Amino acid sequence: MVRIILIGYMGAGKTTVGKALAKELGIPFYDLDWYIQTRRRKTVKEIFDEQGEEGFRRIEHNMLHEVAEFENVVISCGGGTPCFFDNMDYMNRQAETVYLKADPDVLFMHLQMGKGVRPLLLNKTPEEVKTFIREQLQQRESYYSKAKHILDVSVMDDFDKIATSVADVRKMLNL
Repeated sequence: MVRIILIGYMGAGKTTVGKALAKELGIPFYDLDWYIQTRRRKTVKEIFDEQGEEGFRRIEHNMLHEVAEFENVVISCGGGTPCFFDNMDYMNRQAETVYLKADPDVLFMHLQMGKGVRPLLLNKTPEEVKTFIREQLQQRESYYSKAKHILDVSVMDDFDKIATSVADVRKMLNL
């Protein structure tokens, strides 16, 4: 049985690497945010707007406990998932956890190119976003670093480097 959970800051490439890894392994991929949106029939932004971050984190915790019971799966979590409740310890008990680590400037570039709505970044100027990323990454590092495996993805900016990152994850997990 294979169960892999990818963690890291938003924009690190968890969904990109997760999809490619799951495809190579021939197993399902679940993005926890998408799973929440499907089950709740609301976007993450709508949940944030209606219930605040605390309400969203409770839902996220419950949905994590649901999806992390699946077998033969690759899961990518939202950037904050490991930092609330006992989520990081739970993920380490349930799966092989991989922290996709990236430099704050790389994360900023990825988030600038991204198409998705990031509720925590709404209405911030580029400088405010850079500062926010640095501060939040510093706060979250102690949680992220509890992952069983750490992969630096600061240079994952094209398809060849994504493939290399997937190969690196497979090697570190002996898959």
